[in-house]
Amino acid sequence: MTPTRIAPLALYQEVAERLRERIFSHELPPGSWVDEQALADDYGISRTPLREALKVLAAEGLVTLKPRRGCYVTEISERDLDEIFNVMALLEGQCAKLSARKATDADLQRLREVHGKLEKAAADDDMNGFFEANQAFHYVLQEIADNRWLLQVIEDLRKVIKLSRQHSLFSEGRLEQSLAEHRELLAALAARDEERAELLMRAHINSGRAALARIAKAKSRTA
Repeated sequence: MTPTRIAPLALYQEVAERLRERIFSHELPPGSWVDEQALADDYGISRTPLREALKVLAAEGLVTLKPRRGCYVTEISERDLDEIFNVMALLEGQCAKLSARKATDADLQRLREVHGKLEKAAADDDMNGFFEANQAFHYVLQEIADNRWLLQVIEDLRKVIKLSRQHSLFSEGRLEQSLAEHRELLAALAARDEERAELLMRAHINSGRAALARIAKAKSRTA
């Protein structure tokens, strides 16, 4: 492969990552039109790598390409969230089941260490720390499950969920509930109870969706 081939490939990937960050931070909010020329000027690039980056994001579900109308940041509806969380519950439940079967003592220790960070963040009322530890806990489980296709689909769906303007942990009492669910799940994994681990993870994901629904309902009342 020649150097002229490598450079454009790396460029559109970097552009895609920068756009993801702007979408997840809602600097580019759901439903907003993506001004390709303004972005190209901002990044100091041509529209070719920008369009390649947008194709990547479209494949991930983060933007929607509309013929003759341009590109828009995807809007995620309550129905979308219902359907995505249903799929996530199945996939992450399978991860938990596989992890209960495959986890070594070292793997379980890794999970306990991450869970310890969850406990500390909750005690310190450190929401950002809890977010990070929560994501790490789920990611370690997915690594233990050792199914790269399962991991890829879960990661793609999590990107779409980030389009939601809310996070389930902002629901009153959800942080404590989530922490208790993690404790139960960790106990099931340590006991090598595959079926219970799967059921607990499904319930955990569904509880997160229910918390998001409560937030949306509360917002509609005050709107």
